Amino acid sequence: MELWQELVRKSVSSVDELVKIFGIDAETSKKMDSLFHTRINPYYLGLIRYPGDPIWLQCTPNIKELQDDGLPEDPLNEDGDSPVPNITHRYPDRVLFLVTSQCSMYCRFCTRKRKVGDSSKISMRWLQAGIDYIASHKEIRDVVISGGDPLMLTDYMLEKILSALREIKHVEIIRIGTRIPSVLPQRVTTKLCNTLKKFHPIYINTHFNHPWECTPEAQKACEMLADAGIPLGNQSVLLKGVNDKPEIMLELVRKLLQMRVKPYYLYQADITKGSNYFRTPIQTGLEIMDKLRGHTSGLAVPYFVIDAPGGGGKIPILPNYVLYHDEEKIVLRNYNYDVYEYPEIKSTKRKTKKSTEFLRRKRRIFPVKIYSKDKEIE
Repeated sequence: MELWQELVRKSVSSVDELVKIFGIDAETSKKMDSLFHTRINPYYLGLIRYPGDPIWLQCTPNIKELQDDGLPEDPLNEDGDSPVPNITHRYPDRVLFLVTSQCSMYCRFCTRKRKVGDSSKISMRWLQAGIDYIASHKEIRDVVISGGDPLMLTDYMLEKILSALREIKHVEIIRIGTRIPSVLPQRVTTKLCNTLKKFHPIYINTHFNHPWECTPEAQKACEMLADAGIPLGNQSVLLKGVNDKPEIMLELVRKLLQMRVKPYYLYQADITKGSNYFRTPIQTGLEIMDKLRGHTSGLAVPYFVIDAPGGGGKIPILPNYVLYHDEEKIVLRNYNYDVYEYPEIKSTKRKTKKSTEFLRRKRRIFPVKIYSKDKEIE
């Protein structure tokens, strides 16, 4: 048994352990465990500095999860866009491929908590069906492997999956979504890196939410993956009490670049059942972005996105830099709130009735009734 497997085996996961370590009422603990399992490996548990800190909040069950918040279990309609089990095909040229239900640490804000931790809902029995679907759809050039956490699979199983995908000629890019570098960096071994680099181009999007996760162990894991020729991006989720301050996010993105990880996305938290207490006002995210742009390298600035409810995909949102725009000029403000004018050039293209009708036809509104109007974010 490898070290990382030993750490997973020693994870806090039972009701009795939650009662003993975190002082959670036994009956409450049972109710929460029935909704979403707990797993906190010893490495990540050791990052907690005090009760209620940013690490604690991400991994420790909270009684607020039991509140009836009226939110959906599948806010992104992944199941609705699933032609075969384990596959979500939403965008024209790429698919999401779920290969395991297991994670080394179960995040309390998980969008996929309806499935994660339950091997009957993300079953390895359906892997071949997913591979067959990808092979039969020649428009698919990009496969995002997720779960659960794909790096929870053994090197042997990962190699089998990657090898099968690489045999499909129209698959150009393989991406792996994983929290392993931030929550269990011991999983990143020389053997794993040697396995992954056989199948380039491979990309990894990892998931750091707070600077305290940027430990020497995490840095070593990221450097090993980068040395194997794997570009690394980071997808953070904006979480109340964890990283909803500009100075925290600024420290995080700077540390990530030092670890050879490019900040890629900052997600507004999804409207997932049992995790409403993590959500922040959207303005919080816009203010954070305003404090990043111009105050640090552009390389460190992620896209702030909302994954649209109902399956609309990722939509980037920005602070308002455009103050005025007409046929003669655009008026802009910079990061320091200085105002500038830039002269417009007259377009040689003539708007036609056809083009305006096309724009009007394409502009559709998708109302998503999520919860009652009088319900507010706490």
